[in-house]
Amino acid sequence: MPGPIVIVGAGQAGVQIAESLRHDRYDGPIALLGAEAHGPYNRPPLSKKWLLEGGHPATLAIRTPEVLARRKIDLHTGAVVARIDRDARRVHCADGRAFPYGGLALATGARLRRLALPGADLPGVLGLRTLEDAQHIAAALDACVAASAPLVVIGGGFIGLEVAAAARKRGVGVTVLESLERLMSRVVAPIVSEAAAQLHRAHGVGLVFNARVAELVGDGAGASRKLRAVRMADGREYPAGCVVVGIGIEPEDALARAAGLDCDRGVIVDDCARSSDARIVAAGDCCARRQRAGALLRLESVQNAVEQGMSAAAALLGQERPMQAAPWFWSDQYDARLQMVGLSQGYDEVVTRGEVAQLAFSAFYYRGGKLLAVDSLNHVPMHMLGRRLLDRGISPTPAQAADAGFDLHALLAA
Repeated sequence: MPGPIVIVGAGQAGVQIAESLRHDRYDGPIALLGAEAHGPYNRPPLSKKWLLEGGHPATLAIRTPEVLARRKIDLHTGAVVARIDRDARRVHCADGRAFPYGGLALATGARLRRLALPGADLPGVLGLRTLEDAQHIAAALDACVAASAPLVVIGGGFIGLEVAAAARKRGVGVTVLESLERLMSRVVAPIVSEAAAQLHRAHGVGLVFNARVAELVGDGAGASRKLRAVRMADGREYPAGCVVVGIGIEPEDALARAAGLDCDRGVIVDDCARSSDARIVAAGDCCARRQRAGALLRLESVQNAVEQGMSAAAALLGQERPMQAAPWFWSDQYDARLQMVGLSQGYDEVVTRGEVAQLAFSAFYYRGGKLLAVDSLNHVPMHMLGRRLLDRGISPTPAQAADAGFDLHALLAA
């Protein structure tokens, strides 16, 4: 594609697009625009090891500015893009800078879903998406330790549970309030939810299901306002020195919408990351991928950002590189690791392999006898095997998957 290439968003997807362009021998100008003051950094550790241990922000770097410069990728930090002029093929930043493009990539990520309740603006009510968010939560946990004050987590999904685990390992009392009847219920089977609940209860976390939060209660007024508790619809209160809200994210697609691109809960792209404008691609958390059957699929993971970033770079160069690998994801909680591969939505059967009682097993998801996905808790070799099976379209029968004596590796050899 002629002309310079501009990438809006300097996270995992944006960096992948830039580096894939260079790998594919594009030697023209690349401008990588990041809204944050930092260079590109890894987000997954923020709710895991980094939140627990801290450290210098440089340890999170995906690529340092120096490395990007050596690859002739021009990183611009603090570049908040205000609008895209598709007619003039120009990106305009809020500070007056403008970048012409021949090809444009959107890797704008996602924003936190906010809690729409009274008291949600109280000091000490936090969410986790950026490095600054993690720093604020770490400081709040330090304050909780000093004051022997508890943490309340609103939302029993991955981020909420990872923050809860880090807080418990730092000695903070934790209560998790989940609005549904089990943990991670939108993405895992009941047996995996129960294993996660067992894990957290064993570490002293209080779990409240079907929780109806009414408001966040504070004391004082003006600058002296202070968070005190989370009040439920039935009047119960949970004391809180800090509240972390983990109720999901929303795609950052406002720029694309304003520019007239097709959007529906994200920038709509095809399997090759192409948007409704032939000169614009998109990758990562900001996207909704149109599947062959017509349904839209949103995936929020590093692996998706990397895969889609490679597809987006190829599309900018006029090449076809449809996404093919089965999506995978992981979550670290305490010393346990939950790994997921495939898409389990619509499953009609689940079988397990391993030691469920010991929290070391895999759950195999099926629809109509065909393998859809595998969730593995402290079962790393089976996760790797599941990835190989799904990538090659090999489906063991439910009976084979459940039979510890059956050699699933033999299916790969066949």
